[in-house]
Amino acid sequence: MSARLSVEQTPLAGLLVIRRSVLSDHRGYLERLFCTTELAPFLDGRKVAQVNHTLTRNAGAARGMHFQRQPFQETKIVSCLRGEVFDVAVDLRKGSATFGKWYGTVLSADNHSSLYIPEGFAHGFQTLCSDCEMLYFHTASYSAEAEGAVNMLDPAFGIEWPMAITERSTRDASHPFITSAFEGLEI
Repeated sequence: MSARLSVEQTPLAGLLVIRRSVLSDHRGYLERLFCTTELAPFLDGRKVAQVNHTLTRNAGAARGMHFQRQPFQETKIVSCLRGEVFDVAVDLRKGSATFGKWYGTVLSADNHSSLYIPEGFAHGFQTLCSDCEMLYFHTASYSAEAEGAVNMLDPAFGIEWPMAITERSTRDASHPFITSAFEGLEI
């Protein structure tokens, strides 16, 4: 990679942690959040189609676990710009050796890390402090018709959230648990 970005493979194939190098001086710092050239080997021709920004007010709040089906399946690069979150991706790729497995990592304003989440993964996070701001780069535009989700408390996944979940939206709390009929997402 480059001096600005380094990439670490997680135990789930294709799911990556991106570490951003910071150039700092007495005024503050500069970091690169995204670079088409440097991330080209992973994007495989995909372009950023949408950038979203969220604010979550309370510690312990959770969002997710969302994904998009074909033809709007997406790769996401998720960063925490303020605060600290436990960011999680679940492999839902049909036929994947790690289908149903999850990976979580802390993203924070201080650790300058991002999670690269390929198509076929559900994504969510829990805030570890108040007033967390997240930035998402998506390779597909949001489509309500293509949206899917799984429940973040599904025992089939066994996600170990670091804190008790203090709040979720009504919509996120109503996401289904997977059943044996769910074969995974086509990629």
